[in-house]
Amino acid sequence: MIEDIKELYKYREMLKSLVKKDLRTRYKGSVLGFLWTFVNPLLQLLVYTVIFSTIMRINIDKYAMFLFVALLPWIFFSTSLQTSAGTIISNKDLVKKVYFPREVLPISVVTGALMNLLYSFVILFPCLIISRIGITSSIIYLPVVILVEYVITLAFSFLAASINVYFRDLEHLLAIFLMAWFYFTPIIFPVEMIPKQYIVYFFLNPMTPIITAFRDILYYGKAPDLVMLVITLISGLMLVVFGYAVFKALQKNFAEEI
Repeated sequence: MIEDIKELYKYREMLKSLVKKDLRTRYKGSVLGFLWTFVNPLLQLLVYTVIFSTIMRINIDKYAMFLFVALLPWIFFSTSLQTSAGTIISNKDLVKKVYFPREVLPISVVTGALMNLLYSFVILFPCLIISRIGITSSIIYLPVVILVEYVITLAFSFLAASINVYFRDLEHLLAIFLMAWFYFTPIIFPVEMIPKQYIVYFFLNPMTPIITAFRDILYYGKAPDLVMLVITLISGLMLVVFGYAVFKALQKNFAEEI
């Protein structure tokens, strides 16, 4: 494992190049180009504000922001998984012709999605201030929560990237799976709405503590549950080790399978 980390470090420039390529080409050919990174979350916020303020009136104060602060980390997670699933196949020429640690590909996808999450805060923070929710000292916990989510996202991305090479239907099934996962995560509803007999099952979902922590910090302006966050981090590290082990075992025949 240590040797693998050292090898990844040697290819850090390749990783940077792949992340930059992803950010440059994501909106290539569009009129607004890179500005879509900021326009997308802003338009989403406007849509939620209109719908949930005038049509579907939910009895939660400033519901649009309540939803928005939870939706951003979910978009980071779901986008990473969906893109990672096809990253080996979409880079098949590179995989077949050039030697490099194959794990660089899913890592670059997750890192690129992380950058988009960070850029989204340029829209989120002013909106929190304008909506009079504000930003409190609890913001100091946000980097920790982002780190925990990055670890968990990377774990599932390793699995999705490697398994999809052998089972191509995964890329299509993943969209359905993520839709179900979305509703099994307290994004559009607060944790308090979950019936007590089901709360344990919801917290088996690794995204539940993440979404709850984001909402605690950004919407409620309080410190997240640190015990739950530590447990989630430990679980995430175990998942990364497992996901990486599966990836390493399956990558031996990537060139033949793609």
